[in-house]
Amino acid sequence: MFGSQRSGANAYAKVGVETGVLAASPHKLIAMLFEGALVALSTALLHMKTGNIAGKGQAVSKAIRIIDEGLRASLDQAAGGGIAVSLDALYEYMSNRLLMGNLKNDPAMLEEVQRLLIELKQAWDGIDPAAAAIGQMANAALGQMAAPSATTSAAVNGYGAAVPRTTSTIKA
Repeated sequence: MFGSQRSGANAYAKVGVETGVLAASPHKLIAMLFEGALVALSTALLHMKTGNIAGKGQAVSKAIRIIDEGLRASLDQAAGGGIAVSLDALYEYMSNRLLMGNLKNDPAMLEEVQRLLIELKQAWDGIDPAAAAIGQMANAALGQMAAPSATTSAAVNGYGAAVPRTTSTIKA
């Protein structure tokens, strides 16, 4: 009976997560990726401290997948310019540090990436998606009148190229 309750709870949680993803805005999806990577890193650190090698490896792999296939893949290099290039390099650095931290069983390497992700998440959470949407509409309006300069576009939307694309390819 206990096992069936657990599988029922897991199924319920999975449906809740899937529903949350389907209903989330592009801004919220990126926030969810940050949260998922941070949870995976916390789990990896716990497994590392308790000596659970398999659990640690799975959790680190999950964090790397979220960074590479989620956060890094969501960057729009064409619209993002220098910021997107810098974030891409940072995400690559994080993945490499996680890989080395896993291989060397070094919690400091995982904690370093955890701190970086926390800082990025806080910055991302500070972006007002409504203001970004207004900036995108203003950019579209400017684009219809005349092709704005990069400086004008960045000034209008206030976020420059910091807003990554998602699977629906939203550009800043």
